[in-house]
Amino acid sequence: MIKEQLIIRISAITFIVFLLSCSNNYAPKPRGYFRISFPEKNYSATDTTLPYVFEIPQYARLKPDNTGANEPYWTNLDFPQYGARIHISYKPVENNLYQLLEDNRELAFKHTVKADAIKEQLFGNPENNVYGILYEIQGNTASPAQFFVTDSTDHFLRGSLYFNTVPNKDSIAPVLDFIKQDIIHLMETLNWKSL
Repeated sequence: MIKEQLIIRISAITFIVFLLSCSNNYAPKPRGYFRISFPEKNYSATDTTLPYVFEIPQYARLKPDNTGANEPYWTNLDFPQYGARIHISYKPVENNLYQLLEDNRELAFKHTVKADAIKEQLFGNPENNVYGILYEIQGNTASPAQFFVTDSTDHFLRGSLYFNTVPNKDSIAPVLDFIKQDIIHLMETLNWKSL
């Protein structure tokens, strides 16, 4: 009998504690992402046979584009630790500047289906004869940043940033901001070489 009363009391206390522990004040935690630590920005000039030269960060790798496009001056700037790549394409200007600019604009604005907004930032470096536009494509788009630079007479270079992941603007935002600084530095340090 005493054993039965003890079991009933323990059960009652457990039930009361269980009831009191449940409250409606529970708030789910927002979804979080891993903290990313970025390296210090140190740049070095590319040393290639390409008709252009620019500075790249030490944590990036410049590799030839082997996609079968059969374009000798196309390259990729890989950011292996961030799963990102800038596809860089180059075309000589041969009385076709308008067509190159129009093709570039169409490629950038193809993302309007998924984009929340597209910001254009004009760029000019008269000292190096380099002029262009940086497109920041906001939203869950495949390519969140694109750019082009030209001297308007001989050279046209275009770049598109892609991440090797499903687009999610919140999760890639810190890395995008970090790499966008490298894109701006690339544009600022670009020099043309003779063909």
